[in-house]
Amino acid sequence: MSLTIDNSIPVVVLRSGHHGGLGIVRSLGRLGVPVYCVDSDWWEAAFASRYCRGRFLLDVESEPVETALTHLRTIARKVGGRPILMPTTDRTCIWVAENDRELRQDFGLPLQDAARVHTLCDTARMQQLAAQNGVATARSIAPRSNEEIAGFLEGAEFPLMVKETGGGRLRSRAGASKLIVETRPELLALCARAADFENPNLIIQEFIPGDDWMFDGYFDAHSDCLFGMTGKKIRRFPVRTGVTSLGICLPNEAVFHTTTRFMRAIGYRGILDIGYRRDSRDGSYKVLDANPRIGCTFRLFAAPGLDVARALYLDLTGQPVPSASPAMGRKWLVEDFDFVSALRLWKEGSLSPKDWLRSFSGVEEAACFAMDDPLPFLIMGLTDCCELLHWSRGKATVRRQPRAVAPALPLVSQRRS
Repeated sequence: MSLTIDNSIPVVVLRSGHHGGLGIVRSLGRLGVPVYCVDSDWWEAAFASRYCRGRFLLDVESEPVETALTHLRTIARKVGGRPILMPTTDRTCIWVAENDRELRQDFGLPLQDAARVHTLCDTARMQQLAAQNGVATARSIAPRSNEEIAGFLEGAEFPLMVKETGGGRLRSRAGASKLIVETRPELLALCARAADFENPNLIIQEFIPGDDWMFDGYFDAHSDCLFGMTGKKIRRFPVRTGVTSLGICLPNEAVFHTTTRFMRAIGYRGILDIGYRRDSRDGSYKVLDANPRIGCTFRLFAAPGLDVARALYLDLTGQPVPSASPAMGRKWLVEDFDFVSALRLWKEGSLSPKDWLRSFSGVEEAACFAMDDPLPFLIMGLTDCCELLHWSRGKATVRRQPRAVAPALPLVSQRRS
């Protein structure tokens, strides 16, 4: 289906985030929409896209708020036409929601509530909200003391998942924002090193055996889902905890209806990227994370002529969003991420080279390479080298830190007697 639209309103992408921003630039740029990028680094792949009309260097997260707002207003005037602002990360999404009143004078934005955005970006609070609205969640805790950890472990089985709820402390202290821990001493040492009991920043969660499913959609000002699709992760990066490196678009009525009911109940508006795991023990779908923004995987969920970026653009510019049939069976690949994941799985003995090659059957789009826009693929390779160096230095920093001594937790059962 070809899509003919009024493409006169520009779009400003706030932070590119590896392939996520590049996907936005290409998707809207191919419709003739003027797309501009704002980022903190000149080496973002989206900056190199032929569809990027202009590039601005700005880190809104590190600048004083008034300074960042002034710079963005200047960008809006240069771009013209009251452009639509599209943040691509949790931090920029929160920043935009907190400064909605000031930004709305110069930019087009969905009507999002800052408190709701904060809640959805915080895994612990999001799961509480989900449970209150009848959505299944994993057994978890955001610990405020060693006693709470001890109580949780009484009924827990390893392995367990430890996630960051915000602030970046787990990544800086342990080298990742999600970690799987196999033993009690490993968990306690990790919490001793990275947990903040005064302002809880971690969530300890049961590790759910099963498959990862996703919903990607756009909700209008009445919380009606104008566009929504479901899909499944085939491979992840990192292997057991990460984002989609190879995904497939598949129907899942349970995930679709659970999500649309949940979002209607909380009055959500805008793009949503939400993940579930199907618990193989009981068949339930348990929500893992909810991103109140465009996700880097959004091009997996592309119907002919339409995706969430285009749905948002049409709705915010007063144009009808056409109905779209899901492209079921469509596969989407992140080349660099999937190569590393496949290599790890091959070393573990769980993926053969033949099966890896067979898994590419049905891939309709790659995140980085495009015949009509090849330069970002080359830039991505250079960026990957820089990321690898940064990651290696981060790991070395973590290794040099004094090993945390696991605290002696109270025997909760004795304390309660």
